[in-house]
Amino acid sequence: MTINSAANSPQSAISSNKGQKSKVSGVILIDKPKGLTSQQVVSKVKYLLKSPVHDSRKAGHTGTLDPMATGLLPVCLGEATKFSHYQLDADKAYQATIKLGVQTDTGDAEGQTIAEKEIPAISEEDLAQVTNQFLGDINQVPPMYSALKKEGKKLYEYARAGIEVERDARPITIKQLTLKQGKAEDELLLNVTCSKGTYVRVLGEDIAQALGTVGHLTALRRTQVGHFDIKHAIGLDEFKEQTHELRMAQLQDIDACISGVSSLVVTNEQCERLLMGQRLNVKPQLDEALIEYLTTKLAKGQSLDSEEAEAERSCGIRLFNTEGAFLGLGQLQLNGRLQPKKMIQR
Repeated sequence: MTINSAANSPQSAISSNKGQKSKVSGVILIDKPKGLTSQQVVSKVKYLLKSPVHDSRKAGHTGTLDPMATGLLPVCLGEATKFSHYQLDADKAYQATIKLGVQTDTGDAEGQTIAEKEIPAISEEDLAQVTNQFLGDINQVPPMYSALKKEGKKLYEYARAGIEVERDARPITIKQLTLKQGKAEDELLLNVTCSKGTYVRVLGEDIAQALGTVGHLTALRRTQVGHFDIKHAIGLDEFKEQTHELRMAQLQDIDACISGVSSLVVTNEQCERLLMGQRLNVKPQLDEALIEYLTTKLAKGQSLDSEEAEAERSCGIRLFNTEGAFLGLGQLQLNGRLQPKKMIQR
């Protein structure tokens, strides 16, 4: 039996033992303002959701935005942090403004100018050609001003010391890309949907170079993270002005970050056994939709040598009790073996 989790009401506060605070759990979509780090936004959200009876200490985000950047920042709280990796690995969409003719050491407006170059005449055909050049699978060299590590040290630490180190190009995928002239003659407007690990600052620099000049970002706004959209986000100032009750109502379900994973309803007895870490046989509960889901997911893997090997393979499954409450993630095999993987604590 499968269910649609969208029909579930948000599990915003999970009750603890008597006399203890309730753990705030769920996902809130924040429209990050310019000038704050992503971690500062998380800290503010934690502060605004705590109360004499609510514990909001455990929280994190699903992908860093630079202080200069604005836009969508999903914040996971409590038990929802166990599933944040689904959005860390998800595609993301951005709107950016590229200023041509000037290059900075950081690739954005917060850096120091390190080069200037004349801007050639750029036609619509030039923009179309460059757009096609960057679409699809490409390699990108990460910037020095980034948190990636080299020999145990973050790249931006080298950069601040005036040291440039060699960086290997990394594969990324540009899913969608549009370029058009901005309001000023030296500006381009960029819209991009890209895979995880893409640095839009570097993309802007590379586009400028492909057009025969240099450039840097003067604005960057994230509009999508996986299936989350900026239109469902709330500004930090507006969130601050709300009552605590309204803030709690902004929280999405604990499993909101999970996408592309089917679900299974388990009995109360099975629920208790799963929470104790026991493996179950749920083959009688596998309907046609679940079997098709498992077959499709497992078919994407490597070829198998035997039926026994196929039976041992598994894929993720969302688990719910008979009342529609999310229990966590399990690993389900075609032979009906179900192993608890990430179960939430109540």
